[in-house]
Amino acid sequence: MKLRVVVLGAGFGGLELSTILSEALADRLDLTLIDKNDAFFFGFSKLDVMFGRETPGAVRLSYSNIVKPGVVFRQETITAIDPGARRVTTNNGTYDADVLVIALGADYDLAATPGLIEGGNEFYSFAGAERVREVLPTFSSGHAIVGVSSAPFKCPPAPSEAALLLHDHLTTRGVRDACTISLVMPLGAPIPPSPASSKALLAAFAERGITFIPNRRVRALDPARRVVILDNEREMPYDLFLGIPKHRAPDVVAASGMTEDGWIPVNPKNLKTRFPGVYALGDVTSVGTAKAGTFSESAARVVAASLLADMQGGEQPSAYAGAGTCYVEFGGGRVGRVDVDFLSGPAPTGSFIEPSVALVGEKQHFGSSRRARWFGL
Repeated sequence: MKLRVVVLGAGFGGLELSTILSEALADRLDLTLIDKNDAFFFGFSKLDVMFGRETPGAVRLSYSNIVKPGVVFRQETITAIDPGARRVTTNNGTYDADVLVIALGADYDLAATPGLIEGGNEFYSFAGAERVREVLPTFSSGHAIVGVSSAPFKCPPAPSEAALLLHDHLTTRGVRDACTISLVMPLGAPIPPSPASSKALLAAFAERGITFIPNRRVRALDPARRVVILDNEREMPYDLFLGIPKHRAPDVVAASGMTEDGWIPVNPKNLKTRFPGVYALGDVTSVGTAKAGTFSESAARVVAASLLADMQGGEQPSAYAGAGTCYVEFGGGRVGRVDVDFLSGPAPTGSFIEPSVALVGEKQHFGSSRRARWFGL
């Protein structure tokens, strides 16, 4: 008998889970991996595209390269999820599973921030990053605001990285002195679980003349007056707005009846939902970690180990620790590293490795090793 697994979403979590199960089960596995997109990209590659360090084509990894025993990829749009029956309907058919894994990530709700679509630029989607790539060369003077519209949001270091890389971009073009940069975040520090990394980022902002505005979110933009309106009604004039839109669970997940307070609740130890045989991992959950690919990947390892233990009669894995590594672009050709553990202790903890050129290579290896593991490239 083959284990029938349907995995929804081919991001960090879906790709790692599919790879582990394929390696362990091969011809005893019948896994269908479904995603509406035709290609994968690392989250950090959006900044590379946005600031012209890579072309869009160079960072896209086609799902057609997935060739693994027992795994079939389907580029289809999911139209319904029945977690009780472990049945998924797409624009092309219906899939039934012994094990259903929801790894669809978070979607963006641009309309939730009035004026963002008309007067701003979001860079969290790949298409948004491509558009900003064309906008940045037209900005040569005035006030640039990098602003977060709500929490939680993916990759907490990314807004800080965008501000620092924008500084580099404007400096290279020789127009930095004619521009000001502000960063608005609904957090008290750039990376709250890691005080050392937050201290380093605040020092980098001060050195570069970047204004950090903590504990505030962008409520709206007024494109006619060219002002950003914060949640305390403070108005900030802007000439360039780079925004992080509100995040939400995909509509098809919300319609499935699986969510509470907007996200899928799971047992934090094993990522099981309240529905038998149904797991959820990554950004679509309220598990308690940051929303970033590295945590989805580590969650996938726990789910895979649990499934293999059930099938092969082994011991269940240790509880999910919510641990992951994030690389942080500090600009100037240097990268720092933050290692965070969200769940194994009474409170999240984070360690920090100072930015260096050496960590640039480590970050590149992080990407290339996964590209080889998941796509054979």
